[in-house]
Amino acid sequence: MPTPVFVVRADADRHGHPINFLNGRFDTKITSSDSDGALLVIDTVRTGSGGPPLHYHHDIDETFFVQEGAFRFRVGDEFFELRPGDMIFGPRRVPHAFRNTTATGRLMVMFRPAGTMEAFFTSQMLDPMSEQFRQLSRLHGMEVVGPPLPA
Repeated sequence: MPTPVFVVRADADRHGHPINFLNGRFDTKITSSDSDGALLVIDTVRTGSGGPPLHYHHDIDETFFVQEGAFRFRVGDEFFELRPGDMIFGPRRVPHAFRNTTATGRLMVMFRPAGTMEAFFTSQMLDPMSEQFRQLSRLHGMEVVGPPLPA
């Protein structure tokens, strides 16, 4: 049976339980269960500079839509500076990373298919350059292949 129509308000999580991960608050807007695993959409509010280590997903495409602030992205060997209204696509099996370059930044992040990304984000917080983080990433279909982008 399809998921009924729903609305998720600004600055709200679909189920009222935002996730704190790395340097941000994650509000899930569309869960994997809403889309039968086809899609996961998360609104992230990033405080302070930083972002994830360089990584790739084996079977998931990731799309980023900048809503506020400025971000530096690396996708493959190319670097991009994005501002509000800009979007970038990170295809599966292509290494990518980003860094918030302003005091506060906001990204809408879409994972297609959803995979187990929700479980990854709710896992125990680990140092993103630790071996445990690499193992956790691998468990969720990702490979960490480098450090976060420099300031």
